[in-house]
Amino acid sequence: MATAAVASTAEVVNAPAAPSTPVNLTSAAIAKVREIMGTQDPIPAGLRIGVVGGGCSGFQYSMSFENASGMMDKVLKFDDLKVFVDATSAMYLNGCVVDYVETLEAAGFKFENPTVKSTCGCGSSFSV
Repeated sequence: MATAAVASTAEVVNAPAAPSTPVNLTSAAIAKVREIMGTQDPIPAGLRIGVVGGGCSGFQYSMSFENASGMMDKVLKFDDLKVFVDATSAMYLNGCVVDYVETLEAAGFKFENPTVKSTCGCGSSFSV
């Protein structure tokens, strides 16, 4: 009896059309990520968005540039911008919207996550 080899590859999801997309980026966030990526040398393949343990409420969001997707990543496409999300983070980001906001006091990326039950006072960590 012959067994077939199973290849494990990253799953590509065309965002935001898929309802199961773990995270969506607003046009402002996409524009800012592209702007920052353009200053990198070499230019990264995409943006990784994830959830890591830590902070005063239990979890924190993470964003970093990546040169390739991981084997278990979902690869989301926002026009020509690739966003990599690992399987564990996808569970915590389900339905999350990332925006880029500029106010008189500050500028930065803002996460609107419908699965969050509470956040800390500084707004950089959350619990589910």
